[in-house]
Amino acid sequence: MKGSTQASPYLVAVASVFVTALVVANIIAVKIASFGRDFYLPAAVIVFPVSYIVGDVLTEVYGYRLARKVIWIGFGCNLLAVGAIWAGQQLPSAPFWTDQGAYEHILGYAPRLLGASFVGYLAGEFSNSMVLSRMKVLTDRRFLWSRTITSTIIGEGLDSALFISIAFAGTIPRGELAEMIYRQWSFKVVYEIVATPVTYLVVGWLKRVEGVDVLDTGVNLSPVAVWE
Repeated sequence: MKGSTQASPYLVAVASVFVTALVVANIIAVKIASFGRDFYLPAAVIVFPVSYIVGDVLTEVYGYRLARKVIWIGFGCNLLAVGAIWAGQQLPSAPFWTDQGAYEHILGYAPRLLGASFVGYLAGEFSNSMVLSRMKVLTDRRFLWSRTITSTIIGEGLDSALFISIAFAGTIPRGELAEMIYRQWSFKVVYEIVATPVTYLVVGWLKRVEGVDVLDTGVNLSPVAVWE
């Protein structure tokens, strides 16, 4: 039914892209890629910012209440993926299969890195959605670009700072730690800015076909008020 988010195929598609980007990013993050001379970042940066862009679309079109549910669904799906990968690692290998070491090296998760990833994700995604939601009310639906960029600056900043600090504090010098945070954060923010025209097109199209443009007036922004 037009104007309803119940069982909307478009909503399902958007949420699916969000979850897929998140899970894939965590799998490919093990590779450190070169983006120029002395500029190295986890390969996840090519897809992880997509989760923030899609998060912007969810909040902008469907509102914070629904975005909050999808963020938690993404967390649960990622936890399931990690659990399945760990369980696969524990299974005895077939006698003719000699790649157990490669499996553990590529897909294994160190507890510290895993915890850092989960904390960074929750803090970053929720702050991103909260900022966009409140700015939409304050701007009375105008200046979408200001909401998407500002929310990304804050959300990606928290994500990068928390993840890198928790994952690597005490193992590398503070100066290098700060440099890692800045590089990841700046790359992701530029990614969002470049994608702004695409965000405009998707948001405008979804609002038209769904007949939905939620304004979160008086909405409780608590991350745990899932059943509000």
